[in-house]
Amino acid sequence: MGKTFAIKALERASGIDGLVAGQIVDAYPDLYMSHTATWRCIKTLERMGDPDLFDPNRIAMVMDHISPAQTSKIAGDHRLSREFAVSHGIKNFFDVNAGIAHVVLMEHGLVKPGNLIIGTDSHSTIYGALGALGTGVGFSEITAAWVTGKLWMKVPESMYINVTGPLPDGVYPKDVMLKLIGDITADGATYYSVEFHGSWVESLSTSERMTLCNLAMEMGAKNAVVPPDAETERYLLEHGVDLSTVEPILPDADAIYEHRIDLDARTLEPQIAVPHNVDNVVPISQVVGTRLDQVFIGSCANAKYDDLAIAAKYLKGHTVAPGVRLVVTPASADIMAKAAADGIVTTLIEAGAMITNPGCGACAGSGGAMADGEVTLSTANRNFRGRMGSYESSIYLSSPAVAAASAISGVITDPTLVLA
Repeated sequence: MGKTFAIKALERASGIDGLVAGQIVDAYPDLYMSHTATWRCIKTLERMGDPDLFDPNRIAMVMDHISPAQTSKIAGDHRLSREFAVSHGIKNFFDVNAGIAHVVLMEHGLVKPGNLIIGTDSHSTIYGALGALGTGVGFSEITAAWVTGKLWMKVPESMYINVTGPLPDGVYPKDVMLKLIGDITADGATYYSVEFHGSWVESLSTSERMTLCNLAMEMGAKNAVVPPDAETERYLLEHGVDLSTVEPILPDADAIYEHRIDLDARTLEPQIAVPHNVDNVVPISQVVGTRLDQVFIGSCANAKYDDLAIAAKYLKGHTVAPGVRLVVTPASADIMAKAAADGIVTTLIEAGAMITNPGCGACAGSGGAMADGEVTLSTANRNFRGRMGSYESSIYLSSPAVAAASAISGVITDPTLVLA
């Protein structure tokens, strides 16, 4: 019987052959990520008597969710993390200037195919874009892994998703994922390992694969993965990874899947998640003309270099509609620098965008808050009540193309109309 990616990855991480879905094993992650709230792990460790760390080189800390600090309390939390990293020899510490944890770790060559990576963020599924098994856990699990090097994991069932392309003009991977989330629902893939397959998936850049794997969490996935290939090698080499240290894992051709889903995206129109749930998805034609107060282009789902480039393509030669705030938050310092060097940042500013420092920004409630009754169109991955300010405000989710086109008109707009 053939094996899925998840079975093979957890066999490697546990050292146990012959695993089956539903089995619980002690797995040894290759990397443990914690973000701004790392202080919770440190305080827990102190209550344990500050035991020795299993392997400081497997620990990564990124101060991304509230950066820079907004209060003295948060500043103190950041300082605690900095001091802990120095005193415990933790080299993989990234401060408030670095950007979003997921993107930063991938840019710095800390994510490799076949790795098991756990993180204090549900969107750790994004690491599957490089063929790793990434999954979100709580702070107590991270703290335990700091000390023991391991955690219990249940081997997930697997879901095979095949997407047929190419996509129509104005349609992007974000639209594909919103369509899938709407069809599968927010809990339809709960505790599944989601594998993305097909010639369209294989044609995607690593950045586009990040969008797929990131948003898989919004349908409940335990992890998501695009099987590594030549594009994966290209990205790893570009980011300084020695390929001799890489051991890719590929699912067997005869692997057994609990569910198989096919999506023909060749006639797909842009998709919009409407308030207040991510799986409340409709074609853009049903919400065209919806008034906006703010547009946010950011988050680990859609603030990568190509996302900013797409937004700039639509905004070039246009200006943001009166009364609309366009907030752009690049995913990392490296992305911001490249976008600045290529003129993308200038294009965005000339159109009327406000560029903030790299990080999670408004997606994590850090800036970009709305007042009662206001409406934001966001490229982030969640649109829950109160996530961006007032509980009485509304968030719609879209691709960067739809966001840029809508910022120009002041209402939700099909991007094909801007370049027509």
